[in-house]
This record gives sequence, C-alpha cells and structure tokens, in this order.
Amino acid sequence: MDVYPTRKALALAQEMELDLVEISPNAKPPVCKIMDYRKFLYEQKKRDKALKAKASKVVVKEIRFGPQTDDHDYEFKKKHAEKFLKDGAKLKAYVFFKGRSIVYKDQGQILLLRLAQELEELGKVEQMPKLEGKRMTMFIAPKKAPK
Repeated sequence: MDVYPTRKALALAQEMELDLVEISPNAKPPVCKIMDYRKFLYEQKKRDKALKAKASKVVVKEIRFGPQTDDHDYEFKKKHAEKFLKDGAKLKAYVFFKGRSIVYKDQGQILLLRLAQELEELGKVEQMPKLEGKRMTMFIAPKKAPK
C-alpha cells in the first residue's frame, strides 16, 4: 500500500497548523483526522467532568443496635432510619455483639428482620442479615428517589 495519502494529509495538517490524529490504525488505509488535538483533549475533559457532576452519589447511613435493644431505643432508631430512607440514602443497619453477647445471634437477626418488615413501604432489603465477625449487617435501599 502506498504511504502517499498519509504524507499528503500530514503536509495539509502542517499547512493548517493543526494535528493529524490517527483514528483507526488497523484499517487499510489507516483512518486519520485533522484537528486541534489540545482543544479535543480539553473538550473531552470538560465532558467527563460534566458527566461526573451529574452522576448521583450514593450516601450510606448507619444505624447500630445491640442484641438486646429495648423498644424505646428501637423506635427512636427506626424513626431515624425512616428519615434516612425518605432522604434517598441507603441504610446499613447492624447489630454489634460485645463480649459473650454473640450467643444472642438469633435475637439480633430477629431485630433486623423486624426493622426490615416495618420499613417495607419505604425501602427494600438489599442484603439479608449476615454475620461478619462480631457484626450482623443488613442493607436497605430506598424504594423511590427523593424529591
């Protein structure tokens, strides 16, 4: 294949004081474009920044329980959980087992499942209660986006 068209394109680009950019090197003949490469990079960076700004950021709020949390504390924390879900944040509810309280794993799981059931209209369970070390964790995602 002749290299003449590439030389001609390079000469044309130099004459216009622009850059010759290879778009598709594997094609026969290679596809090139005459452009201001710095301006192209600048505009691409601007587009990427705009897309990044539009992307929604996921906020994760945590609520901590003990395995034997009483009703008043539970209701208080549930109200906070409702507020977090209404605001559009994900909720990470966990039961922390201190010392020998790990023997009450079932109470912790019941507590988290009760919370999930009571928050059913605001959010859906993303991850069922799972024991990781001394923590039993559950994730709840909001059902609809905030206004």
